[in-house]
This record gives sequence, C-alpha cells and structure tokens, in this order.
Amino acid sequence: MLTVSTINVNGLRAAAKKGFVEWLAATAADFVCLQEVRASADDLPAELAAPPGWHTVHADSRVLKGRNGVAVYSRQEPTAARVGFGVSEFDASGRYVEAWFPGVVVGSVYLPSGEVGTLRQDQKERFMAAFLPYLVELREKAAASGCEVVICGDWNIAHQEIDLKAWKANRKNAGFTPAERDWMGRVFDEAGYRDVHRLLHPEGPGPYTWWSYRGKAYDNDSGWRIDYQVATPGLSARAHTAVVERAATYAERWSDHAPVTITYDWPGAAQWRSMTAAIAGSMITCPIIMTVPPDIQPAQ
Repeated sequence: MLTVSTINVNGLRAAAKKGFVEWLAATAADFVCLQEVRASADDLPAELAAPPGWHTVHADSRVLKGRNGVAVYSRQEPTAARVGFGVSEFDASGRYVEAWFPGVVVGSVYLPSGEVGTLRQDQKERFMAAFLPYLVELREKAAASGCEVVICGDWNIAHQEIDLKAWKANRKNAGFTPAERDWMGRVFDEAGYRDVHRLLHPEGPGPYTWWSYRGKAYDNDSGWRIDYQVATPGLSARAHTAVVERAATYAERWSDHAPVTITYDWPGAAQWRSMTAAIAGSMITCPIIMTVPPDIQPAQ
C-alpha cells in the first residue's frame, strides 16, 4: 500500500510542541504534505526541516515572512521538485509545491482563505482562476510521463452541504460561496481529478477536517471538510482506505486541522519502502530542480 497524509499544521514550530513530532514518528505514511508551515526551512530546527528518514521540499513565502508555507515530506528522494505554478502573483507566496517520483506526482497546496467583499476574496478568486488550468496542464504532462497525480492540501472550500456542519449559515461566507463550490466542481469535472475521500465515503455529513478554536466547535463536531486529496482517475481508483485522524479530545489537538490519510493499492510502494532503510537516521533536503525565477513578486 502507498500511504499519503495531508495536514495544515497551523504553524509547524507550534505544532511540534504539541504533538506533531510524535505523530510524524508514528505515521506509516510514504508522503506527508504540510500547509501553513509559517517558516522557511532555514528558520526551522533540523529535526523539523528535514526529519531523520525523510526527504523534504519546502516552499515558504518570500515576502510575508512567517505566513503560508507548504512542504512535501517523502520516504523516497524526488526526481524533481517545483515551487509555484508559473503565475507571478502566487509563485513566491508559499502556497504550492510539487515533487515528482517514479509513477506519481505529489503536490501540496494552500489556497487563500478569502473574505467575501474584500480584496482577500478577489485574491482567492485570482488564485482559483490561475490554478485550474495548471491542474489540467499538470495532469496532461504527468500522463505523458506515465505518472498519476495527487494534490493534497487545505483547499479552503467546502464543496457540498455535507462538507460542513452549519452550511445554511455559511452560504454567503468565504469557503462556501456558490462561485467557490462551482470551481471545486470544475476541479472534479473539467480538470479531470477526483475527490478521493468522497469516492470511498460518499455519505455525510463530514467527516470534517477543520474546527474553529472558538467555543465548543470541536466538542460539538461543528466543522468543515476543506482538506482534500485530489487525484487523477488512475490513482483514485486504487484508493483503499481514507480516514481523518481526529484527536480524541480538544486537549490532544496539535492543530486546528486533522490529518487526512489515504492508502492506495499502488504497485511501486513496496520498492519505495525498501529504500527507507537506506536513509534511516539521515537528514535529507531535496534541492529544488524546477523553481521560480528570483524576480517573481508574491501575492500580498
């Protein structure tokens, strides 16, 4: 089995103090995608920037220091990595990174959260408009190379009514507007990807992946499902299990999100695991082979 996890850590250094390190040490995942790292690799301690036994690719925000930030941790060394998706407004904003491996491309994305009626929502809509054609381009490029694709992350959109508890109260709020939901549908339609968790668990409500720290949202399971693994049909058809690793109690949380972990019946997984022993105990950071030019201006 190939195991992929995705988690918005809500600040990696803070999460490390609350349980992330222990979770990472215990996970069976072959890939872990992080969002809201909120630090560059240079600013992180070595045990977080490149934990023993993991290869890591980081993309931090170049201008908004301490904001955004995404990463891909993998048991096997990537053959290539890319920061950004070729749009100058966003390529240095710490919102997208992808890593290529034999047979599969793994991406980590953090969409802007937005706020209806403000410039933040305008920025989110520009990101969505630019990212959709890139997803099509990536799928086609990967297919030409014999690869499947999985894009993991915090998409900051609940696609259907079953994806958030208080959907009636949020119909005009960012994350559940008709335009955002329609765009998410286009990812699963014209872009040619699948919502892997929903393929395995079409029923609802939930399971939710994010809960506000306010009030009793976690205790009442009043959350949103905004963290997805979005995969090409060939990989999504091999999905075997999907689980939201929800902490048993509020006190045991190390983020306001929970990891989403999916296993795939993928033929290359056994060979990748055989390589794990060779890198155990070492700290490895993959060089960025494909990257954005230094003069790119990030989103504000």
